[in-house]
Amino acid sequence: MRTRSVLALAGTATALALAVATPASADSAVLTTGSAGGTAAAVGDTLTAPLASGTTATLYSSATGTSGVSCTSSQFTASVTANPSAPGTATESVSGHTFDAGSCTSNVTGVTGVSSITVDNLPYTAAVASDGSLTVSPASGSTIQTTVKLKTLLGSITCVYQAPSLAGKTDNADSSISFTNQHFTKSSGSSLCFASGYFTAKYAPVTDGGARVYVN
Repeated sequence: MRTRSVLALAGTATALALAVATPASADSAVLTTGSAGGTAAAVGDTLTAPLASGTTATLYSSATGTSGVSCTSSQFTASVTANPSAPGTATESVSGHTFDAGSCTSNVTGVTGVSSITVDNLPYTAAVASDGSLTVSPASGSTIQTTVKLKTLLGSITCVYQAPSLAGKTDNADSSISFTNQHFTKSSGSSLCFASGYFTAKYAPVTDGGARVYVN
């Protein structure tokens, strides 16, 4: 009797340990709210995220440099279009990606300020996989495009940058999405517009109706 009791207790402890160690149940959705393995985000739900506190969104002229444009206020908005069981890939329609020009500065020689930064050709499609990888793609036949209007000593200039897609990473620790040195190429603009742009930003927390979103 005593041996069976000890084995039963050991089995219970093991089961509890496995439950704690495994954040998402086998039948959870890729995107859940409240916790990993929590309530599935419904198709049609709106997801939003500002820049992570204390961080900046940057578009620099090189992957290792610090010359370009930097903003302290930005936000994206997306709606869930598919959220299958994990493991799998959820999709979202990115309908908004904004930058507050008042929070943006530039240290490019000859540039005195930032008038606006506009993300064009929306909506984009975001695919979020269970491994945490994220891919943002434009509509067929289109490109991801950002238009940057800068104030210079000689007046206003417009710089247009394009990319075929963006790759990011999600992190459940802070419900974040991060982009690092995503390469854009200048498609039009004056010689003051740098030839390439490298976009880096971290958005957190991603929320659905105020509840944090997790990837399973």
